[in-house]
Amino acid sequence: MTSYLLRRDADEARSKRSGFDMARFRAQLPRQITAYLFLLPALIAFGLFAWYPIVNSVVMSFQDVSLTGASTWVGLHNFELMLKDPATGVIWKNVAEFLFWSLALGFFVPVIIALLVREMRIGKGFFRVVYFLPTVVPAAVAVIIWRFIYDPDAGILNELLRQLGMSRQLWLQDLTLAKPALVAVMTWNAFGTTALIYLASLQDISQELYEAAELDGASPWQRVLHIGLPHLYPIMSLMFLLQIIAVVQVFTEPFLLTFGGPGRETLTPAMHIYNRAFIRVDLGYASAWSVTMIVVLAVFSIIYRVVNSRLSR
Repeated sequence: MTSYLLRRDADEARSKRSGFDMARFRAQLPRQITAYLFLLPALIAFGLFAWYPIVNSVVMSFQDVSLTGASTWVGLHNFELMLKDPATGVIWKNVAEFLFWSLALGFFVPVIIALLVREMRIGKGFFRVVYFLPTVVPAAVAVIIWRFIYDPDAGILNELLRQLGMSRQLWLQDLTLAKPALVAVMTWNAFGTTALIYLASLQDISQELYEAAELDGASPWQRVLHIGLPHLYPIMSLMFLLQIIAVVQVFTEPFLLTFGGPGRETLTPAMHIYNRAFIRVDLGYASAWSVTMIVVLAVFSIIYRVVNSRLSR
């Protein structure tokens, strides 16, 4: 009896230190079993279709994968090949340039649109729909539309340049224009959702704050600069991280518009993984690339969140 009381007191002391009430947990556990049973199918599906492929990719990255026979364990050989691959340096250089153009051309577009729509007196609903429409268009359809826009002979963009007295451009074939052209497509297809996220965040600002600013004679620009924009800083930080992750994993636009060209100018990690896995059937090497991307993005996310949290204190 004495030992039981001592163990109970020790458990209670540990619970108080950790903020976890063991007695409360034991009392609520029977009532929570039903909820966990309802959640179980979703957990099984998530594990089967999300975590199992990730774990399987990690295992395959250390193997010479054979689709017809037994796979051979090769250790770090696939990662060594990745370091020797001439395409590796080109791909990560392309990633850096894609990130630059994406942040330069696309990061502030949704912010500006959300702030402008917030300051509108009439027609807010109409402009929300207009700006969200590109997001509804499937990526493949959007690529077809932009292929006509970028057409070097009969494209709308080149025709507009001709009307302005400027020379035609090979938007998707020019080494200097291919990446900005692809980033423009990516921005057009995704900025609507991001703008609505920013706009929803702006709705949390008290209307009384805006009214007080107007009574004090604040102009729309001053309201945007001193009320709206500071309120968006936390969500902008998160969207900055998500945009970088999305750009590193971009596949659809380069694959359908340029297929990595001209040369390897728009070759991305996802495209390289696709080529090695489904064209050259080198699944072990492709898995090594996938694992490397996971590690790089995870390390970057952790570093970014730590630095950002310290700067926001």
